Amino acid sequence: MKVIGITGGVGAGKSEILKYLKEKHGAVIIEADKVGHLLMEPGGACYYSIVEKFGSSILNGDQTINRGKLGKIVFADETLLGELNKIIHPRVKSHIVSEIAKERAYHRTKYFVVEAALLIEDHYDVVCDELWYIHTDAEVRAKRLKASRGYDDEKIASIMANQKSPEEFRSACQAVIDNSGDLTSTYEQIDRQLGR
Repeated sequence: MKVIGITGGVGAGKSEILKYLKEKHGAVIIEADKVGHLLMEPGGACYYSIVEKFGSSILNGDQTINRGKLGKIVFADETLLGELNKIIHPRVKSHIVSEIAKERAYHRTKYFVVEAALLIEDHYDVVCDELWYIHTDAEVRAKRLKASRGYDDEKIASIMANQKSPEEFRSACQAVIDNSGDLTSTYEQIDRQLGR
């Protein structure tokens, strides 16, 4: 089983690529963000540490964590954001490593794909066989973000400024999939990368 890590800037179209890998190549997909949300649920591996750190004011009536409230707190203070990341990221990685081990034991798939925004920063290269950078031109990403999420130019510029540059992504990854054009071309690049 090959473990592939997928990363790229916001609006690069990673979701479309994950969908293709699952449907065409039978890949098992795990998204770090979704794992983080799961681990923040009551009883999850991050829940009590987060509530202890940030207080019960971040809870909804049903005792679930209100991610909007938590987000407002941490995005206003980099130190608090760092502390939240220290709670979540190691546990997310540990969960993913455990899922990879399970899939290896089952022998059900040839490909296990990990998608994480901080794939490089969180050193997923130690658990992945190769890292893929999904490159999409900045103008195309901006257009997608306006259409799909309703972001304005200012928000898009601010998000992009806080992410790695294309050069940084390229130097850390073993493969580059260019998703700036039509999907047929993207799919062909994926098939070539997988040797099909």
